[in-house]
Amino acid sequence: LEEIDRRVGLFKKGQSVLDLGASPGSWTLYAAERVGPKGRVLGLDLNDPEVALPPQAEIRALDAFEVAPETLGGPFDLVISDMAPKTSGQRHADQYRSFELVMRALELAKAVLKPEGTFVAKIFQGAEFDDARSAIREVFGKVRIIRPKATRDESYEVFLVGLGFRPGAT
Repeated sequence: LEEIDRRVGLFKKGQSVLDLGASPGSWTLYAAERVGPKGRVLGLDLNDPEVALPPQAEIRALDAFEVAPETLGGPFDLVISDMAPKTSGQRHADQYRSFELVMRALELAKAVLKPEGTFVAKIFQGAEFDDARSAIREVFGKVRIIRPKATRDESYEVFLVGLGFRPGAT
């Protein structure tokens, strides 16, 4: 997340951030540090956090597919998703499950983001990658694909970044 932040400038002091796939909590901690004590970071994950969080951050044990957007206390300036499927070893199945997670994260983002907000989601590149990028492009002014330098060469994991959310586009 730090590299993506450096390259795109994700965070500002006082922002409100929704962190999907938040456990063990490293992204939530980073986001809380970047938004400062006047900001807010809400993390969601199937698992409880493994780290102590500052007062401006919390992680709730909730399923992103079951949570109602109106219960999250938005709107948010930024939605970040590090959600990933439990890998099965079947590359195409794992890629499809990753696509489904990105699409759910995007659905939540469209419901809770402020106009001009930002969206970041991890995805395993596969057959549905172009569909995910197109779906993000429909509601954001600009889309970037970022492959962090720390990513292993054999990994097919990248991040899709949507900048300039346009509510009601499409």
